[in-house]
Amino acid sequence: MVDFRKLLMAFAAAALLFGLGSVADAQSTSFICNATAGNPHIVRSEGVAELVGDLVLNCTGGVPTTAGNTIQPTNVQINLNTNVTSRLTGTAGSVDSEAILSIDEPFPGPNGTTGQTPFPTTATPVPGATTTQLGCLADGLSSCLTVTSLGAGFGAAGSYNGSPGHPNIFQGILNGGFSQVNWQGVPIDAPGTTVTRIIRITNVRANASQLAGGTTSSLIPITITELIGVSGSQTIIINNPLQTVALIERGLIGSINPPVGPVSYQQCNSLNLSLLDISAVGVSAGPIILSATEGFAASFKSVSYFGEIGTAYYAEQDVLGYSYFTESGWIPYDVSGLDQSGRVIGLADTGTEITFSLAGIQSGASLFVPNEVFLVGPTGIYTGGRAYLVTSLTSPYEYNPGSVSGTTQLTVTAGTAAATYVIFYPDPTIVESLNVPLSVAYQTTSATVPAANAPGTYATAAINFAPLSTVGTATAGPVPRFTQNYPAASAFAITPCTCNLLFPFVTNQAGFDTGIAIANTTTDPYNTVAQTGTITLNYYGNTPGTTAGVAPYTTQAAVPTGQELVFTLSNGGGVPGGSAPSVAVPATAGFQGYIIAQANFQYCHGFAFISDTGAQKLAEGYLAISLDAPYFPSYSVTLYGGDGYFTGTSTPNAPTGLNRTGNGGENGGH
Repeated sequence: MVDFRKLLMAFAAAALLFGLGSVADAQSTSFICNATAGNPHIVRSEGVAELVGDLVLNCTGGVPTTAGNTIQPTNVQINLNTNVTSRLTGTAGSVDSEAILSIDEPFPGPNGTTGQTPFPTTATPVPGATTTQLGCLADGLSSCLTVTSLGAGFGAAGSYNGSPGHPNIFQGILNGGFSQVNWQGVPIDAPGTTVTRIIRITNVRANASQLAGGTTSSLIPITITELIGVSGSQTIIINNPLQTVALIERGLIGSINPPVGPVSYQQCNSLNLSLLDISAVGVSAGPIILSATEGFAASFKSVSYFGEIGTAYYAEQDVLGYSYFTESGWIPYDVSGLDQSGRVIGLADTGTEITFSLAGIQSGASLFVPNEVFLVGPTGIYTGGRAYLVTSLTSPYEYNPGSVSGTTQLTVTAGTAAATYVIFYPDPTIVESLNVPLSVAYQTTSATVPAANAPGTYATAAINFAPLSTVGTATAGPVPRFTQNYPAASAFAITPCTCNLLFPFVTNQAGFDTGIAIANTTTDPYNTVAQTGTITLNYYGNTPGTTAGVAPYTTQAAVPTGQELVFTLSNGGGVPGGSAPSVAVPATAGFQGYIIAQANFQYCHGFAFISDTGAQKLAEGYLAISLDAPYFPSYSVTLYGGDGYFTGTSTPNAPTGLNRTGNGGENGGH
């Protein structure tokens, strides 16, 4: 009995071993692909057509198709958690997409179809990969989808060697939902146990703004995910089919004239006349800095690796799986078999563009910006990148435009203007800034030219990626495009010239009276623009027998240039000589306190005279105190730019010193 029990145990052990062997054999013959996203991109939350990272399948196992037999078709589908916005490359109404599926990492060698040496030279092919690329539209109908097996093997040694009848680049179609790309009828053969088949999906663009709402402030970035599925006559097992292919972060941070903020210019002082080629007397003021800073390194991108769209240069961006940090994706230049009846597959329309939109510009004001601006890093040092005003270039995307000197006057229409810059050669490892100096110029020819801003209002600037678009699904272009519309912020104001005087003590009580003279001194031998304006008298104090005090009074007509407003508290007054009787000031008998006079012209001076009634026994006079700070026309500042420095001039944001009015006056003493 004991021996029989031992025999039964031996049979059981043998059966277990045979069973395990069958399971192991089944696993070794299964066609299994492990999905990875080796290079998930950081994309801009403002972007509609953002290039996401590649999805790669590393596949092993299965039974390869016997040489001479047709490889059975497979349908491949990807779904994003947002709209797919890869460019539609065909004619109007076509669903042919620039999204690409490649097999066995085809590499464009010197003798490949591109005729170009791959760049950068550090990019090398996967061992055994072909150096010939051949395309096929994977719409389920194309004859190129019928592929005869050459037997098991990878790349150049297999069925995907890029020779006629053996395509290795397959173009997808957007015939499903907005978030889906399909490759129909792709001849994907099992690699067997001796090689690893590599399937790469690239050139997929996504609507990042759809998930981020145009901006994102989350501490953990929002993610774009890609889910892959396959179906066909053979079973393909995909491990980890859902992959994160992009992280969404804010791409642009705008600011106006940091750290000073908006500036004010005085209406009565002609400004930067040299920009207008006018030799008259005026003041010089430095530029307002409109600053656009990357939200993350590599947010700014050239259109292609060499910064242009000519075939001699974008052909260099044809190495699969290499991050070029450009607006373009993988560009299969001159690869036959693909539908490129529209724009070349993978090629963007422009480099990153940034538009500075200005509004609230007063009539008579002119705006100037430079044609070329150098990109700077966080320390203000030139990084090697630059931006060009689009209208200053013969072609906005010409290779190496070089130095484009000078400035351009912006066209102002109905108080609005805009300047768009295109980025070239940014450094993808540094957070860079595009600091555009905006210069304002005008010639003061009257009290209304240039026009002044209403109190508390400014001309504004909005800083945005461009172009803006409302098309959030796949289309023929443009690429890139954006949906955010960041709000405008105050940039500058043209303020009326005023003169503010304090008479600290006036009285018409206890037998005393006060006489006041306010002179409009804008007529002088110094070429000052003669100005006229009303004067408002603000009374602070008391009159015996009343509780309301004395209401402010504004003269009903302007005080002429070169004349004075003269009055006493007891009798009132006006402009002597009767030349402007409506300027008359009413009496404020019995008032005692102080007066603040606001004159609507640039230069004024005041004098007060206190005496006994009739000035029979005693008298005392004093000069009015100016409440405006001294006005300094300009001071020197230094800005980084190019390979050295740019030295310009600028005015203070507001006059400095003890200044309660925010206005610059003739002097701060009296």
